[in-house]
Amino acid sequence: MMETKMILLEALEERWRKFRLELKTCKKEFSEEAVHDLRVATRRLLALFNLLRAVMPHKRINKIRRILKVQLDNLNDLRDVQVMLVDVSEAIHEQPDLRYFQSHLLKKEKSLMRASRKFVRTYDIKGLSQRVKKVRSDLRAHPETHLNGLILGAVDDAFHNVVHAYEQMDAENIPSVHKLRIAFKKFRYSIEIVHPLLGHFPSENFKRMHDYQSKMGDIQDAEVKSRYLVDLNASKTVPAFEIISAGYTLQLQTTIRTYLEDKGEVFVFWRAAPEQTFPWEK
Repeated sequence: MMETKMILLEALEERWRKFRLELKTCKKEFSEEAVHDLRVATRRLLALFNLLRAVMPHKRINKIRRILKVQLDNLNDLRDVQVMLVDVSEAIHEQPDLRYFQSHLLKKEKSLMRASRKFVRTYDIKGLSQRVKKVRSDLRAHPETHLNGLILGAVDDAFHNVVHAYEQMDAENIPSVHKLRIAFKKFRYSIEIVHPLLGHFPSENFKRMHDYQSKMGDIQDAEVKSRYLVDLNASKTVPAFEIISAGYTLQLQTTIRTYLEDKGEVFVFWRAAPEQTFPWEK
């Protein structure tokens, strides 16, 4: 089994390299795919610094986390509009009434693309690079003693947040589902880092966690689309609003029902408490 410090250092090198690569790609060729890849790389890098905070609670790490979160926030609206556009464009041949909504989304996407492209192309990571370099140096100098326990304890905390959000989740309250999805996403990205430390970790759990998260993501996307349509109709009358809205409501109900059928699967991905065995060891 690899030493914990080596795993963290390799994760830092790989995720920092991937982040810089996706940022460079996005600056050179700004596209929906490039933005998506940059967002994923950012989230995975952020997950690593969430873990490192448990080992080295330095204000430098918190500063890095804030910088990465700002970047994500600046691309959130564009991501939502592009997700809606894909769905509308796929359904428009069966629902011609969606053309007005599609036209509005295309105009909104154009505006957001212009603002997001400017943000990405003027994004300077020199300060971030210096901070990451110092964190790397600090990690190399950090003693291996207790490192394993600290890291696994951080994942225990991340899963505790998932369980808490799960217990508070109400399918009728979509924001509560969103909170659970965010907590689970942070936990899942942490598992991607620490799994070499776990004995006999089932490789199929990676896909299972992805699928579990996707079911909640489908709920979020359906709710965003429905809410966006309602807000648009409040300012500009949307043709066939009632018909489209009813379809989106049904879609939201379907995604909720799909998630609820397997919601309890969350407990197979981690131990209930630090002193207990992992589910795959039983």
